[in-house]
Amino acid sequence: MPELSDAERTRSTPPFGVAEVTGPSMVPTLYHGDRLLVHYGARVRVGDVVVLRHPFQQDLLVVKRIAERRDGGWWVLGDNGYAGGDSTDYGVVPDELVLGKVRFRYRPRKPAQRSPLALLAWALSAARPVFSSDRSASRRLRAR
Repeated sequence: MPELSDAERTRSTPPFGVAEVTGPSMVPTLYHGDRLLVHYGARVRVGDVVVLRHPFQQDLLVVKRIAERRDGGWWVLGDNGYAGGDSTDYGVVPDELVLGKVRFRYRPRKPAQRSPLALLAWALSAARPVFSSDRSASRRLRAR
């Protein structure tokens, strides 16, 4: 199958999409099962949470935080330093593998959340914007 040109790719790809988080690598910012609103093609900078293609398994999408710019691309880290699966394992991620910036997260309601108090707690915490590292627990990871 021939590759699309940049103009064709821009026209055919919707600017926003939804992704689901699996695994613990972005805890406490994102949890397993969270849904994300992703802005594809958005300009990214240090501190942003992004969706990218895994450098060695490009059919796998991963969510990480950009820690710094390096020669050849971006150094990305998970907010959970114990989970792994980031640039400490696979190195710098080239620009073309970074697909988009995470703008918003939504936590689905659990079936056990039936009481009015549980529903209220869920409603107050279910939907939140995803901020850059200045407001996140991952600030400590940038010092590595």
